[in-house]
Amino acid sequence: MLKVGVLGAGHLGKIHLRLLDESKKYELVGFYDADSINGKKVSAEFGYPYFDNINTLIDAVEVVDIVTPTLSHFDCAKKAIQKGRHIFIEKPITNTLEEAEELQHLAAEFGVKGQVGHVERFNPAFSSVKHQIKNPMFIETHRLAEFNPRGTDVPVVLDLMIHDIDAILSVVDSKVKQINASGVSVISKSPDIANARIEFENGCVANLTASRISLKNMRKSRFFQKDAYISVDFLEKKVEVVKMKDAPEVAGDFDMILQNAEGEKKQIYFENPEVHQNNAILDELETFADAIINNSEPVVTLEQGSNALKVALEVISSFNNKTEVI
Repeated sequence: MLKVGVLGAGHLGKIHLRLLDESKKYELVGFYDADSINGKKVSAEFGYPYFDNINTLIDAVEVVDIVTPTLSHFDCAKKAIQKGRHIFIEKPITNTLEEAEELQHLAAEFGVKGQVGHVERFNPAFSSVKHQIKNPMFIETHRLAEFNPRGTDVPVVLDLMIHDIDAILSVVDSKVKQINASGVSVISKSPDIANARIEFENGCVANLTASRISLKNMRKSRFFQKDAYISVDFLEKKVEVVKMKDAPEVAGDFDMILQNAEGEKKQIYFENPEVHQNNAILDELETFADAIINNSEPVVTLEQGSNALKVALEVISSFNNKTEVI
């Protein structure tokens, strides 16, 4: 079991504490929170040891789980890495791209592993069909959330859209060519609704929409590729796969056959991949333990977390001059 300490005991930090305490791959040593009143309260309520000094906690563990506000990610991670500790760091990896790149260099210098908490990579619906997403040429995503004051200190792109950016980058094997985006501030000082069109060098186009002032929650992505349409519902954890193949010479009574202008006939058929329910946060934490123990590459590397941040920041840069305030 790897000795682990958690930095940050907010809403998500408490979830991490509970799961790490239950995990058979980690030994939870304790946690640190900059707000000592909150730290002592969480410790009293749940029994997790509270450290009032961040360095003391880092010295006592092998793995540091960083669940603090984004602005402090870099400083926390740098402290941990320089003490030779492996780091799990919540998304977005850091506040700036320069900080993210420096963490990569530091991790290589000190020989430690790092993983970024892009939890949708571990969503069972996405996991069940990711191997079938091959060379998608059009992608459409909608990530809509009801208003929650927590998290409105950052643009909706870094709060919500970055999940879909990371998922898209994990299945599109091409560099980003161009980004066009727009955002609207409704309640917050930063944009609450954003739309981005990301064009890749291989011709793939991704159209992403994110909102945190919706009347209902939605987290859906649709992937269109040669002879296939794949829909992933991250919220309901459901998938839909529609494929086409050459039609048989003699079609059955219930076969769905399409014929194009050239006279080619295709048969439409449906697949229902099995979705194995899981706890995605626990899975991402435990696969990181596996990567450390087996000296293998984490599922979401620091480099991949940096790439997602880079695209997210380019989206924000694209719509900064167009943002409207209602």
